Amino acid sequence: MACDDVGGGTAAVWLDMDDVERAAAAVLPPDVWDFVAGGSGRELSLAANRAAFDGVFVRPRILRDVSGCDTETTLLGRAVRMPVAVGPVAYHRLVCPEGESATARAAKAAGVPFTVATLSSVPVEEITAVGGSVWFQLYWLRDTGRTLDLVRRAEDAGCEAIVLTVDVPWMGRRLRDVRNGFALPDHVRAVHLGGGTSTAHRAGGGESAVAVHTAETFSRSVTWSCVRQLRESTRLPIVLKGVLAPEDARRAVEHGVDALVVSNHGGRQLDGALTAVHALPGVVEAVGGACEILLDGGVRSGTDVLKALALGASGVLVGRAPVWGLAAGGEEGVRRVLELLAGEVTDALGLAGCAGVADAAGLDILRPVGVGIG
Repeated sequence: MACDDVGGGTAAVWLDMDDVERAAAAVLPPDVWDFVAGGSGRELSLAANRAAFDGVFVRPRILRDVSGCDTETTLLGRAVRMPVAVGPVAYHRLVCPEGESATARAAKAAGVPFTVATLSSVPVEEITAVGGSVWFQLYWLRDTGRTLDLVRRAEDAGCEAIVLTVDVPWMGRRLRDVRNGFALPDHVRAVHLGGGTSTAHRAGGGESAVAVHTAETFSRSVTWSCVRQLRESTRLPIVLKGVLAPEDARRAVEHGVDALVVSNHGGRQLDGALTAVHALPGVVEAVGGACEILLDGGVRSGTDVLKALALGASGVLVGRAPVWGLAAGGEEGVRRVLELLAGEVTDALGLAGCAGVADAAGLDILRPVGVGIG
């Protein structure tokens, strides 16, 4: 594992996220790389997430003063330096010994929120101690009491939102992990789920140990009653992650949800699921401004952020790219990823004739084929 290579100059040549991805792939063990990079099934949705962004084209506006182009905005009522949050990704210590602590420090330096996962390998208390804006991603566990204990723990630690992920009754069949018989190394633990060794550490032929562990732990009966119970149990904003259908978006608003993440889980759940880019306009129309809308899945550049804003999102979550940076360069690698993205967002906004983030919503775009499905 070589997450301190930035000092040797690796990050100096990162000109885009493809460079970062290649740098991470070069240093990670093949099975860990597959765990981070892979999708489910034939990886159709994984590929479609990128293709959907590539199919959106923006009509720039001209003769506008962009000399003071400003990327600052708000997410969940808090000022951020760009319309981006670091999304939840499990087990950062798989790619770097400092794990989520390093990623959180880099997010703080970049002025964007960091989302700590239920399957974090560093405790939430250590992450919030970094001092940045932290959201807590929640899976609904088979034990409801244990689930709500996690919510209280996140509140006590100083988290600013609960991000309830609702598209994982169990893990999608991620064939790379199955073929690799992937299991966690002993030093990587699900610290919020007891912190000891578990079935996730027991390699077996023809299956993913991580998938076996989550199947034992996650509830398969998460319904709207769970959302209602969560709303009654926390004072924090609730973000519902994994929404693709307009009908579900409307119902979320009725249940008091503060924000939605339009997402197909990075192509890692239902293979063939609609992309977030295709689903976003229908969700925006259904919600009608009643709650904030974020997008994740396939975001790789500042122009992707611009396109998401033009399609109606308030911002985006990025998951894989910060982990690539962590793998290739530790905390400094994540900083470089977020600095690169911030520069690209400024570039995209300015070249599109937008003096600020709000202006992007008024851009005319060629919508991707399939928008409006559902």
